[in-house]
Amino acid sequence: MTNLFNYIERPSLIHRLTGATKLVSMLLWSFAAMLTYDTRFLAFLSVAGIMLFFVGKIRVKDVSFMVGFTLAFLIINTILIYLFSPQHGTQIYGSCTYLTEWTGRYAPTAEQLFYQSNYILKYSATIPVILLFVCTTEPSEFAASLNRIGVNYRIAYSVSLALRYIPDVQQQYYEISKASQARGVEMSKKASLTKRLKAASNILIPLILSSMGRIETIANAMELRGFGKLKKRTWYMARKFRLQDYFSMLISALLLAAALCLNHLNNGRFYNPFT
Repeated sequence: MTNLFNYIERPSLIHRLTGATKLVSMLLWSFAAMLTYDTRFLAFLSVAGIMLFFVGKIRVKDVSFMVGFTLAFLIINTILIYLFSPQHGTQIYGSCTYLTEWTGRYAPTAEQLFYQSNYILKYSATIPVILLFVCTTEPSEFAASLNRIGVNYRIAYSVSLALRYIPDVQQQYYEISKASQARGVEMSKKASLTKRLKAASNILIPLILSSMGRIETIANAMELRGFGKLKKRTWYMARKFRLQDYFSMLISALLLAAALCLNHLNNGRFYNPFT
């Protein structure tokens, strides 16, 4: 069964960081990647993000579904960018270098290829860090982290419940699917795509009904315990910052500062090797 947005317990340095540290570091890292189109900086972030997977002891197969989904989305998005704006790169870099003898609107240019390469690098610089954050942060600690940076604890706890509930919904879907197959409903690759989609849609009704029942149970339990009546609350999973937490946030802040400096040196967000 494929796990989505699921915490993976591993004895690693990243797991030992507080949830607030990982959240702040992820946001600073993502802002740094989004602020610039400097190819050198984005390539560095991409390599560093992949290396952090080894530090966090997260394997590719642990996040294979999300990686595959992201790659499919990226490929489709890249194709659509070229179809709807094939000369956007030439407009940005102020030059036009054709890669073939063919000229025209859809003629491949070095500028457009370079721009779309940077676009791909942006994804590869941010997605690994986001996946790493999700896989190494326990939901309750994540809620405490959100509350620590100023998010209302009611909202933070709702996010925590959602993250906790996703693996449960997956497990329920898996169990209902196996029960349906035991009754003769074919959902394997042997069946056509249309039949598999129809069988999967039939699972949604019992899945939604069971989920609504569990949501009502949780809501009643929280109401009986007086959740939300006070302005503040304590967190069992909250941890104090240590030296490694401050160091991680400092590195992320320096990356953001580096992105801003590169924008100044490049006279804009785009690094232009064609001038």
